[in-house]
Amino acid sequence: MQSTETRFVPVVLCGGSGTRLWPLSRSHLPKQFLPLVSERTMLQETLVRLQGLDGAQAPIAIANDEHRFLAAEQLREISCPPQALLLEPAGRGTAAAAAAAALLLADKTTVMLVLAADHAISNLPQFHAAIRSAVRLASEGALVVFGIAPASPHTGYGYIKQGSRREDAFVVERFVEKPDLDTAKGFLASGGYFWNSGMFAFRADRYLEELGRHRPDIVAGVAKAMEAAQRDLDFVRPERSAFLAVPDDSIDRAVMEKTRDAVVVPAKFAWSDVGSWSALWELGAKDALGNVSQGDVLARDSHGSYLRSEGRLIAAVGVENLVVIETSDALLVSTKEHADDVKLAVEQLKRGKRTEHAIHRRVYRPWGYYESIDAGERFQVKRLMIKPGARLSLQRHRKRAEHWVVVSGEAKVTRGDEELRLGANQSTYIPTGTKHRLENPGTEPLFVIEVQSGDYFGEDDIERFADDYRRT
Repeated sequence: MQSTETRFVPVVLCGGSGTRLWPLSRSHLPKQFLPLVSERTMLQETLVRLQGLDGAQAPIAIANDEHRFLAAEQLREISCPPQALLLEPAGRGTAAAAAAAALLLADKTTVMLVLAADHAISNLPQFHAAIRSAVRLASEGALVVFGIAPASPHTGYGYIKQGSRREDAFVVERFVEKPDLDTAKGFLASGGYFWNSGMFAFRADRYLEELGRHRPDIVAGVAKAMEAAQRDLDFVRPERSAFLAVPDDSIDRAVMEKTRDAVVVPAKFAWSDVGSWSALWELGAKDALGNVSQGDVLARDSHGSYLRSEGRLIAAVGVENLVVIETSDALLVSTKEHADDVKLAVEQLKRGKRTEHAIHRRVYRPWGYYESIDAGERFQVKRLMIKPGARLSLQRHRKRAEHWVVVSGEAKVTRGDEELRLGANQSTYIPTGTKHRLENPGTEPLFVIEVQSGDYFGEDDIERFADDYRRT
């Protein structure tokens, strides 16, 4: 690879809730931030697989505001500082997200490589070759989509019909929405069709030009939101009310299906959008009986199943084609055939006003995490882990008192006008209405048991006076 390669900016879309991968994926910790196919998270894998490509610049990551610290920490872990973390107050579709990224770029002739943060891709040499072709075509003014050779008559993907050849790509003849089974079988039989991968490459100016031609309302709305955007360290926040007024649409519908300059680059790499537990079974390493197992799993006389334990032992005896997912607060049992219907269970949880669709017992914060241990009338118990050098906000509660017991590590405690140092097996009490702060001044993680007592324990009973992470 020569240094004269066209420069491009990866734009990584980190939105989505991944409801079909519940109970592991939840709205506060969706699949793109989870290690599903390797030891790295899906977001991290998306950026790591670009390593070695000449011309790749620092990325722009686009995430929901509530996931900002997750995204920032995961990029830090792989030493990948972003140009910006663009924070959407709410999702308005990929068309608006890509427009916001394009407007951020000072040089509008820059090629944007738009990637989803939750795809699984293998055969990196072929992936890199496809990117080089796409970036070259995009630099010439084309709007490029990556097409996947269909391996089956899948009805969950959109399709692309190829037209005439253009270099090592094809002009797009037409896009087809998700077809029924008979139509999909016809596409495979006739040839010349690709799955729409949802990955794109185009120059920022060309995308804005085409979006302005076909959806001027989206361009105008995003431009208004970005003109009043606030920048805080790497975080870029579009103006909330203006962004929420932007119409919701996808890059496909808003631009690619309408432009005359769409081309499709055939992908010769293996690809999956990891959209369900059955997709993860297909990707996983199988034993002699076709089972994919992860965690503490014992399988006897079982066939073709996906078995994943996040803690407790799963013993599967004489089962076939099942999905069994164990977490600390939920257990999923489904046939692979009905794995896509997990989202219906999530909807039922929402209607029942339960919390398991949204949060795990372990909830991540920029300073570490907390785990819910027990709760009852007028009490709640949590286990806190504070990272070395990190501290919670200076805060107070109006409706609850707290008792902290240090399990391990060293704690620095602010309690009113006092400052305390606590070690293992030492404790302190925080009365209701007292300003307080917990800090880890040591070099090892600090673990604390927190016992809350009172008549209300909601997160909105936190009044912050100072915060390293600039939370309101």
